[in-house]
Amino acid sequence: MDAGTQLAQSQQIAARIARLWHQRTQHALERYGEQVGRVLERQWRDDGLLKAWAALANPVDGWRYAVDAAQRSVLYWDTLRERGSAFVDAAAQGLKPALHFDYETVLDARHFERPVNYALLRILPPDGVVVDGRKRPYVIIDPRAGHGPGIGGFKDDSQAGVALRAGHPVYFVIFYRDPEPGQTLLDVCAAEQRFLRKVRDLHPDSPKPALIGNCQGGWAAMMLASSDPDTTGPIVINGAPMSYWSGAWSEGAGDNPMRYAGGLLGGTWLASYAADLGDGKFDGAWLVQNFENLNLANTFWDKYYHLYEHIDTEPERFLEFEQWWGGFYLMNREEIEWITRNLFVGNKLWSGEVSDGSGKSFDLRDIRSPIILFASMGDNITPPQQAFNWVADLYGSTEEIKARGQVIVGLMHESVGHLGIFVSGKVARKEHAQIVSVLQAIESFPPGLYGMSITPSAVAGQETAYDVSFRELRLEEVAAQLNRFGRVDERPFQAVEEMSEFNQLAYQLFAQPFVESLSSEAGAQVLRGLHPLRVQRWAWSDLNPWLSWLGPAAKSVKADRHPVGGANAWRQYEKAGASLLSASLDCCTALRDAATESLFFGVYANLFSLHLADRHQTRKQAAQAEVDPRELSYVRQALAAIAEGGYAQAVARVAYLLERKGEPLLLSQLAMRDELSKDYAQYLPPLSRDEWRRIRGVQEIIVRYEPAQAVATLPRLLADPEDRARLLGLIDALLGDRRVQSAPHTSEQVSAMAQIRGVLGEPSKLPPAGRGAPSTRA
Repeated sequence: MDAGTQLAQSQQIAARIARLWHQRTQHALERYGEQVGRVLERQWRDDGLLKAWAALANPVDGWRYAVDAAQRSVLYWDTLRERGSAFVDAAAQGLKPALHFDYETVLDARHFERPVNYALLRILPPDGVVVDGRKRPYVIIDPRAGHGPGIGGFKDDSQAGVALRAGHPVYFVIFYRDPEPGQTLLDVCAAEQRFLRKVRDLHPDSPKPALIGNCQGGWAAMMLASSDPDTTGPIVINGAPMSYWSGAWSEGAGDNPMRYAGGLLGGTWLASYAADLGDGKFDGAWLVQNFENLNLANTFWDKYYHLYEHIDTEPERFLEFEQWWGGFYLMNREEIEWITRNLFVGNKLWSGEVSDGSGKSFDLRDIRSPIILFASMGDNITPPQQAFNWVADLYGSTEEIKARGQVIVGLMHESVGHLGIFVSGKVARKEHAQIVSVLQAIESFPPGLYGMSITPSAVAGQETAYDVSFRELRLEEVAAQLNRFGRVDERPFQAVEEMSEFNQLAYQLFAQPFVESLSSEAGAQVLRGLHPLRVQRWAWSDLNPWLSWLGPAAKSVKADRHPVGGANAWRQYEKAGASLLSASLDCCTALRDAATESLFFGVYANLFSLHLADRHQTRKQAAQAEVDPRELSYVRQALAAIAEGGYAQAVARVAYLLERKGEPLLLSQLAMRDELSKDYAQYLPPLSRDEWRRIRGVQEIIVRYEPAQAVATLPRLLADPEDRARLLGLIDALLGDRRVQSAPHTSEQVSAMAQIRGVLGEPSKLPPAGRGAPSTRA
């Protein structure tokens, strides 16, 4: 690229960034104006300004509000004192998983040959819940992102709770606060493999264990499944950031500010620096602080005002959540560096560039079990693009998914935030409960990409019942819908990766030896104790002698509490003021995010344009060279084998030819399919579900691209007369089944049946579409 072209591109980038920043700030200010307008309208809508001021002048209401506000203040500060004291006690006694359920330890990896700070727990069912050891066990892996484990079993309505109530054994992978000396993420993966094999040994008569991975536990589950596919059952990854560079670069509201953090901090070197200051251990409190910085309104005001406003009912929930949120865990330097280099900045997990330590790369295409991806449009930490784009990057086409026999199901929530995916009771009762109920049905799916839909049941009187349906999707269409701008916003992250590698090397050469020489365990403990998130807890606890009066005062207030109702004018103005402050902080957050995004692209988009665009353009042209799907390697291989195979291939081909296409798959239909496959098992080839999905995928490709040849070559697959008679017997048995007769046949099915019967030398027994079902055979 010549200098003139580079200069022109730089000017275009600057102009677009300036336009985007202007749109972002304008949107933030407009939203702020709307929020303020709603607050003022709500405040004066009924009474008007003069009447509102007159209500404030009522001395009785003013006195009652003053008493209530003073009492709430005492109870509020006492709740924070309880939070701080619980934090101090937990730090002294050892942090424990935030699990709602009782449990027992099955394996403690601290005693393995390669020790790691992980353990496998068995969740004990609560009273009244019966667990069937022959049902599929569930293994839940929580994220190690600064907090402790347990969020997947945080309450009764949780991932663990819904699986237990469905009768499934539930196991939980936890970790302790301090890592074992020298442990790495690969050691952790090896320990989790051992956990999974142990669960398999404990339930030899059950289906393979289901893996549930939350957030960063999602990519841990994917690594585990790809390295040990024979032991792993279906995988459910919830809010898991698999493609870290992805996110919508929209023209409206700002999106997903966390993905810019690595570039603005100069890459991975800062994590190494923090670990070196900690004497080789990275403090997870820094990760928690990153989360808190995302939402200034909630961090500095909303959650505390909500506690103050509902001080008579909220403390228990607040303290329970803060026990988990304020439990800060540590990682070895090797662990945080592996995560930041390979995942946060490197974005390498899906690309096969990550080795398992034995020289073999983690190839997610080795996973043979169905994968369920659960994400939310309201999640600004793991947006849907980060949860789904790896599928398009890894497989490239729908045909490759089918050829590999893979089933991938996507489930999208419209609004819940990142934490709500794991802790919301409503989400657990709806999405997670339905995922548990359909896993077995999903295993019987033909290979492909599916969208899962959950709607309230139409049955009267069943408010908590839901209808589940699935619709097959094209990978190319989903990728285009999620990425409105063709993922051009991901190109500058290549410049981030190269800059990060340079900064990391510079830090290791020039600064790391000096920092390591100054660090010590005693100094690391002091630095951890002085972290702002810890200080705000232990400084406002029973360790503080100036707070000795607070507990007795709160006890006295509770004994003589005088709350005021929401009709009090002073209370209404308090709420209005709180809403205005929250809106102001939201506006500050939006303006900051707009400036952050503009700065990021202003730096790295130009770096990409000046130094990497030529290489990227070459790769892009090479990728676009094969535009005809028939030229894809998996399609060519499938079509080359159109006349090869035997009875199994013939059954799979006929099944796809006779399938109702383009219609949603209801759960009731899936259940009927499962029943039919059991009732007519003698007609079906004795294959595992993994083998059957792979054969079915290849046959779908054949029928899709060569439907006429697919039918014409059926006799060559059924060269053995016994196989031909067996297939015709299966067709006749299904046609005679009342469950099949209850569904009207489409014209496409009638035509396909006539062609199949004709090529096999048998007249069709299926009546024309719309003329009723065939008669039952004797």
